[in-house]
Amino acid sequence: MAAIIALSNKNMNAMESSRIQMVTILGSTGSVGTSTLRVLREHTGRFKVFALTGNANMERMIAQCAEFRPRFAAMADSRAAGEVRAALAAMGLDTAVCAGNAVIAELAACGEADFVVAGIAGASGLLPTVAALRAGKRILLANKESLVMCGQLFMDEARAHRSRVIPIDSELSAIFQCVSPRLQRAMGRSAWDRHGLTGIVLTGSGGPLRTMPLAELAQVTPAQACAHPVWPMGRKISVDSATMMNKGLEYIEARWLFDAPAGRIEVMIHPQAVVHSMVRFVDGSVISQMGLPDMCSPIAFGLAYPERISAGVPPLDFDGLRLSFARPDLVRYPCLGLAIDACATGQAATTALNGANETAVAAFLRSAIRFTSIADVNRQVLDELAVGEPRSFDDVIEIDLHAQRLASRAIARLTA
Repeated sequence: MAAIIALSNKNMNAMESSRIQMVTILGSTGSVGTSTLRVLREHTGRFKVFALTGNANMERMIAQCAEFRPRFAAMADSRAAGEVRAALAAMGLDTAVCAGNAVIAELAACGEADFVVAGIAGASGLLPTVAALRAGKRILLANKESLVMCGQLFMDEARAHRSRVIPIDSELSAIFQCVSPRLQRAMGRSAWDRHGLTGIVLTGSGGPLRTMPLAELAQVTPAQACAHPVWPMGRKISVDSATMMNKGLEYIEARWLFDAPAGRIEVMIHPQAVVHSMVRFVDGSVISQMGLPDMCSPIAFGLAYPERISAGVPPLDFDGLRLSFARPDLVRYPCLGLAIDACATGQAATTALNGANETAVAAFLRSAIRFTSIADVNRQVLDELAVGEPRSFDDVIEIDLHAQRLASRAIARLTA
């Protein structure tokens, strides 16, 4: 694989003279990846897919390769890669199909791609995204774990390699869009005061269980927790929305991506999911970014930045629109409180919380624990954690694995 990519890189100078920009999508078969391809479908004269990566969804990867004809495709699962390779060969396509996480990281760093869309969900998306950082890529970041697990390390690496990180999660993209271009280019602690920025307001729908009586939450089923009222999402992130852990993770992301001072981030429940986030300024003004709940809008913004292009999303209709906001109840959403506390504690705590939550949500989705036990497992892991702050990405991975082991023990105690 390395030889193939090295040969491909020799063509980079020729490609740079073209106006078409090359895009690598990490996690193309997931919700972020499929939304990115929807945008690219609208702009075939401006963008071309260089590489697609996925985990094990063979059918979707085959269909994507047949339509977009990438130079490379990679699957984390080797059996799935074999199936994709055979299917594409039978169709007469010359896409090179590879397997394994190491190859996915290598593709993320490949010089020919102008953009890398970091859409792999979970901790497995960290190392490929870091590889892209070190290659100096423009990264459209949807992988929360890159900032949740090691925000300081991640942003230091981005600065060291002059890699531009543009958020494409709707809430973080909204914040990015609400500040001035000068601040977008130089977001830092001192820049807050220079540009009159005083606070960030993250909005969240509150999930599908927002009005359910507290006494009934223990009996919630995976199907109920995954029935998000607004956003179509995968099962894991849907559960995170129901617990509001997703907003807690975004709180941690915002702290690092925007170098937010302590106490300057607040969270509001906004069931309509029209205001994607807001920014407060010293003169009392608040600027918000609004639009229909569709991932294609922030993705299109990231791809074309600093320009704007069509995302294929209808305009927001204000006729009859009613908006409401409320502060979240941390008794109903204890995972949000745990995330805010972990953010104040340090990167070891946020890494451990993320690892514990992934393990606990997986257990809930297979009906091994109750919905309310997700927060119990997360809390137990944070209480038992006794490790130093990570100094490297290897340290981060070790803390993540340690947290998963602690979470598995906590789950075993609950189910004994």
